[in-house]
Amino acid sequence: MTIKEIIIAVIIHLIIPVFGLIMFLKLSTKMKLEMIYPPILEFFIIFATYGGLLLVMLTSIFWKWSGLASLGTFYLILVAPILLILIAYQQFKKRRVSKYHDWAFKISAFYFVIVPLIGLILYLTEPNWVD
Repeated sequence: MTIKEIIIAVIIHLIIPVFGLIMFLKLSTKMKLEMIYPPILEFFIIFATYGGLLLVMLTSIFWKWSGLASLGTFYLILVAPILLILIAYQQFKKRRVSKYHDWAFKISAFYFVIVPLIGLILYLTEPNWVD
């Protein structure tokens, strides 16, 4: 394994997830300070889903496809849409409570636009896993 491959692997599989976790924790702290009942669980699911989407996308472009990438893809295709539909439905009713509820609604609904676009872009650019 070359230095370049090690750096790519560390960035994709360590730095990006840690950065996402730090951002989630900062947002959670900010929401707790601003309101009584923030949608913390919903944002955890949203962060995990979009973070997984970013990891799968970067893995397909810059790294070697693996079993873990396949599991992440199955989550993004089979489980994430169900969870995000539930979050969007739940937050649609609460979207006027706070800006965080409104963001949770919009971000979870946006998933159904962005995932097909990313899939199409990855397919058209012929990443490593399309041979």
